[in-house]
Amino acid sequence: MHHQTTRVLAAFAIVGAAALGLSACSSSSGTDSGSSPTSSATSDSVLPPIIVELADADGTTVEVPLDNVVDLVTGDDENVAAWTAKISDESVVEFVPGKDDGSAQFNPGLKPLAEGTSDVVLTNSETDSTVSFTVTVTPAAK
Repeated sequence: MHHQTTRVLAAFAIVGAAALGLSACSSSSGTDSGSSPTSSATSDSVLPPIIVELADADGTTVEVPLDNVVDLVTGDDENVAAWTAKISDESVVEFVPGKDDGSAQFNPGLKPLAEGTSDVVLTNSETDSTVSFTVTVTPAAK
């Protein structure tokens, strides 16, 4: 359980760092939203990833806005990098493999590319596990 918490926290840290990087690069819209971190975080923040527990995903439909990502929680700390994906429409969503860089584990994920629907079949070569579900990419959140 500790490793899963670490991975989820690592995912949120990456998203948070990306949010800071994006907000530092964005231009002013001409309106003063205030200089406090609270007010700028609510108007320009990046959404947390869509968390999908693979143990519960089989046969479901996962919705993800175009400007977000899907974090696939495998529940398997030892084989996180063994997951691969077959995607029926690769113009809609892209698979991002999991990895272990020696200091942290990163869950596999899905990155939306365009609005639409695609079937996804995930397979773990180490455990012979298979999970099938549908991903629907919706318009970007505003």
